[in-house]
Amino acid sequence: MPEADQEGKRYQAETPQAAPGFFLKGCHQLDWGMKNRLARTFNPASGRTVMLAIDHGYFQGPTTGLERIDLSIVPLLPHCDALFCTRGILRSTIPADSQKPMVLRASGGPSILRDELSDEQIAMDMDDAVRLNAAGVGIQVFIGGEHETRSIHNMTKLVDAGLRAGMPVMGVTAVGKAMTRNAQYFRLACRMIAELGAQYVKTYYVEEGFETVTASCPVPIVMAGGKKLPELEALTMASNAVQQGAAGVDMGRNIFQSDAPKAMIAAVAAVVHQNMKPKDAFELFRSLKAKG
Repeated sequence: MPEADQEGKRYQAETPQAAPGFFLKGCHQLDWGMKNRLARTFNPASGRTVMLAIDHGYFQGPTTGLERIDLSIVPLLPHCDALFCTRGILRSTIPADSQKPMVLRASGGPSILRDELSDEQIAMDMDDAVRLNAAGVGIQVFIGGEHETRSIHNMTKLVDAGLRAGMPVMGVTAVGKAMTRNAQYFRLACRMIAELGAQYVKTYYVEEGFETVTASCPVPIVMAGGKKLPELEALTMASNAVQQGAAGVDMGRNIFQSDAPKAMIAAVAAVVHQNMKPKDAFELFRSLKAKG
């Protein structure tokens, strides 16, 4: 077994990666169809996205805020840039006249009842993603997990299918219960996912060193919202992430579990697309919430 090199230090986070001819880093040499799907998911004006993540039910069932997606999520569609959901929810609940891009969860397996969640497989054929006019597909990758190799091979198979169809793949860094959530881990996980072909990566924010995670990943990173936080904390996290190089957010619980989801997604969008300061965005949230 070859000896592992020491991790590098020269991230040069202050120097953005060039993307000649296209607005997303690492994507300028992709096919037209794939770039078109990415341009639907990411706003070309800001280069960022506010994705609304509602795929939790694929292993958690009807979690808080997602009991009735027709009532809680469909009204939010006009306010997001893209929706991250399962094909079952898309077919059963999302109106077909919606013009929002859909990114589909493509992996699945164990439920929340299991201790080990990394035993996933590809759970959707790429032909179905094309049939559903998806703008992309997302798959969980368990770097350091018990089934790490399988999850990586799941992703590479999906990437190959996506390249044939012009469908971008979002690799999602999955963190197990015992894993350390720090910049060193996410540098490793995000870089591996990008090196093995994903067109963009969803990962978690860390307060120390997140700019090195984004700088060392050659494709766009979107920040995962994670657990429900007080609104000002969530807005601060989103602001820090995009100021430190993220190309947007893929938030779920911090939006649909808020007391005022429409006000919260508007505040998140102001932070992501307009660089609004977190405190100002929080005041916007409070104002919109008061108006009902």
